[in-house]
Amino acid sequence: MAEKKAVKITETVLRDAHQSLIATRMTTEQILGAVEKLDGVGYQSLEAWGGATFDACLRFLNEDPWERLRKIKDKAKNTPLQMLFRGQNILGYRHYADDVVEYFVQKSIANGIDIIRIFDALNDVRNLKTAISATIKEKGHVQAAISYTISPVHTNESFIKLAKQLEEMGASSICIKDMAGLLTPYVAYELVSGMKSAIKIPIQLHTHYTSGEASMTYLKAIEAGVDVVDCAISPMALGTSQPPTESIVAAFKGTPYDTGYDLNLLTEIADYFRPLREKYLADGLMNTKALSVDVNTLKYQVPGGMLSNLISQLKEQGKEDKFQDVLKEVPRVREDAGYPPLVTPTSQIVGTQAVLNVVTGERYKMVTKEFRGLVKGEYGKTPVEISDEFRKKIIGNEKPITKRPADDIPNELDKFKGEIREYAEQDEDALSYALFGPVAIKYFKYRQGQKYKIDPDMVNAEEKTHPI
Repeated sequence: MAEKKAVKITETVLRDAHQSLIATRMTTEQILGAVEKLDGVGYQSLEAWGGATFDACLRFLNEDPWERLRKIKDKAKNTPLQMLFRGQNILGYRHYADDVVEYFVQKSIANGIDIIRIFDALNDVRNLKTAISATIKEKGHVQAAISYTISPVHTNESFIKLAKQLEEMGASSICIKDMAGLLTPYVAYELVSGMKSAIKIPIQLHTHYTSGEASMTYLKAIEAGVDVVDCAISPMALGTSQPPTESIVAAFKGTPYDTGYDLNLLTEIADYFRPLREKYLADGLMNTKALSVDVNTLKYQVPGGMLSNLISQLKEQGKEDKFQDVLKEVPRVREDAGYPPLVTPTSQIVGTQAVLNVVTGERYKMVTKEFRGLVKGEYGKTPVEISDEFRKKIIGNEKPITKRPADDIPNELDKFKGEIREYAEQDEDALSYALFGPVAIKYFKYRQGQKYKIDPDMVNAEEKTHPI
């Protein structure tokens, strides 16, 4: 057993908790009402930005994500703010040029982010390099994340080796990012113990309650010496969200792992979010399916956000009765595609292809542009080499990409700045436009007080999903 010491908590209610349970629909006003109390707890950090919050602000809430960040920073005087960053994808759904990645990192830190959790859906370190270097240059904390998954090639040894590689690349800390709730207690103990022996920087664990294992997994990981765990205040916890903050704090009270957090203060924070939870349930934003535990997650390895996307795709086509067939098809598609971890954007890519395979009645009769891109190598190197036979079936005689995909993307920041000159009110608007194009333009026009409704056909199907 590792040396016993107080564990720290990152609070996810301002980002991942509402992303997981209510498709990231919490408004800035709702968030700001809780920030000062959250700031008084003594958390390791507040995860408050990144992930799908940026997209949801522009697309659904008519809010400026940059303004949200600045307002949260203004109220969080003591606690570091943390964001989730998808490597070369930033917060979007494709790879961007290095100059866009660098500028986004620069502006994120300038507007108030202290810790950037950087991950790549394929764990291809080439896709992390630019974001890590840019964060170091801006004197931010690089939390390099490992997308945890289960497959014949993903082992504790492979993840420990990856952690050492990320430490050598300049990471300030490592996050084991278990986006689907696949990590079980004793595997977590072995994984954290092994990482602690191999690297010197702190280790943080992120998981979801989807399979029902999360609190037990945290217990064993903390016993193994993990430094920080991600939790959500109880009204926005459980299901596809994280374990409840108060329960973890209470579990370790009076032990060497004691967080030292005030349960009375946490209760006041929970009291703030409880009426919001009731509102989300009444509005139908919080789906009761997202609150339940499904141990089959361990079997199909489908993250909670991906589950809701599959349901909605099938509902649109009147094929909800095919849900179980799609769940069985997902692991088969994943194997064909080289066992990518299922996290944005690969979760959407694999999930949508599985739906097509089932709905059309013939596997790969129809293939999405994104799935073709994954097989071609546009997203990076898959954990397992895709067979030549399968690749030829999907992309024909096209030449696969074997280098870092962004090496082929010329600088594009100046182009984006030029295209939105008539709408720009701040430097950051060029980045909003770079990532979300027509969705950002719709917001800029709204901001100018013009009546404008976006044509849903302008938003590609992949961008309509709720990312994880």
